[in-house]
Amino acid sequence: MKLRSIPYVTLAAGMLLATPFVHAAAGELTEPCAARSATLLDALVHAKYAGAGRNFGPELAAKLDEDKLKQAWAALQGQSGSYVSSTPVQKLYANDQPVFVTQLNLAKGALDMVTACDAQGRIAMLRFAPPTMVAITTQKTAPHGVEAHVEADGVRVSPLDVPTPFGPLRGALTLPAGHGPFPAVVLVAGSGSHDMDETIGPNKPLRDIAEGLARAGIATLRYDKRPYDHPESARGMVIDTEVTDDAVAAAHLLAQQNGIDPKRVFVLGHSLGAMMAPRIGQRDPQLAGLVLMGAPARNILDVMEQQGHEQLAKEHASPSAIAQDDQDYARERQLLAAVGTGQPAPPGNFNGGPQEYWLSWSRIDSVADAKSIATPMLILQGGSDFHVSPTLDFARWRQELAGRSHTSFHLYPGLSHLFMPAGKTGTLADYKTPGHVDAKVIDDIAAWVKAQPAH
Repeated sequence: MKLRSIPYVTLAAGMLLATPFVHAAAGELTEPCAARSATLLDALVHAKYAGAGRNFGPELAAKLDEDKLKQAWAALQGQSGSYVSSTPVQKLYANDQPVFVTQLNLAKGALDMVTACDAQGRIAMLRFAPPTMVAITTQKTAPHGVEAHVEADGVRVSPLDVPTPFGPLRGALTLPAGHGPFPAVVLVAGSGSHDMDETIGPNKPLRDIAEGLARAGIATLRYDKRPYDHPESARGMVIDTEVTDDAVAAAHLLAQQNGIDPKRVFVLGHSLGAMMAPRIGQRDPQLAGLVLMGAPARNILDVMEQQGHEQLAKEHASPSAIAQDDQDYARERQLLAAVGTGQPAPPGNFNGGPQEYWLSWSRIDSVADAKSIATPMLILQGGSDFHVSPTLDFARWRQELAGRSHTSFHLYPGLSHLFMPAGKTGTLADYKTPGHVDAKVIDDIAAWVKAQPAH
């Protein structure tokens, strides 16, 4: 789970900058988009707000008029410091569509300004985010995300797409050397628009886990999240359509593959994927077990408010900015609490996403879901995780599920939310450092999976 990370477009610590449903039209974008991105930044830097949006597409222009641009730019500098300089615009790819990224050097750190254009070259998407929050590549991916190959140790990787109502999600089936049948694990990523590797900066935790489990004799299936392959699916998205439905479909698909033991199929979720794992287990009682890595145990609004409060403090935000953040969450809790069972979500947005999405997520009680099923569980926590609290979340899991049969817990001192060695700042900047999921974590997962009986 990333700070304020949802599959929508947000500004820095959560202020809405562009409508979450404005996406660049399909088709190759051209270099004029880079020039228009540079022109926009120049207008913002020199306070020329009246003309800043002249190259916006109609939908973005309707959302970001002169006053809103002025307010957004002022808020960005209020949170991250005054503008100092910027790097040249770089063309990259997100979801196989070109985007144009400019690193802004601000007094308190760096942010990426990301733009994309429509078929007419008009700016149709604009966001500011920490560099590690931008899941981009230098080139388009292969048609299936991965190409079939056999590694030196005999591990086999092949494309296997997961079906959804919006079309397939590119996936990768990783099989150990040998013939099986193998126990197998579906890997479910955290919040945000993630690829199958759960790429965060230079790090790819789900790929690390897939490769490590394969060497231990366990197969995996990992796949792109729905908003990554199908951005249009974000319209009307709720938490089950973001996570649960596709994980269940992936588990059923994995059980049908040659070389897989259908009675020993597991789900491993990370962050949001871990929070939803008990709900996935409710939907698929045939699962042999669930692995929860960095799982929130509290209401998601409580978790995110804590994340935001701590990160703002580390960024030396003003007391008024922190107080405003607290007030925003208090209003949101009150608003959602007033919605009765079966009633529609209130109109409007919160933190860049529609209230329908937040209502669905806020009603997830993962601890209660876990108590409602008898599925074996392995719950893992990084001791230096600043997203999901070892003392407030992991401790609650241990307390609420104490004495429950077939449930195990592991705390890993010094490891981050990515289950890699933690950085020194306790902020998103730590994720710029390349790393790998700790081998002990993968060994513990493999040993637990192999110890579970067929279901």
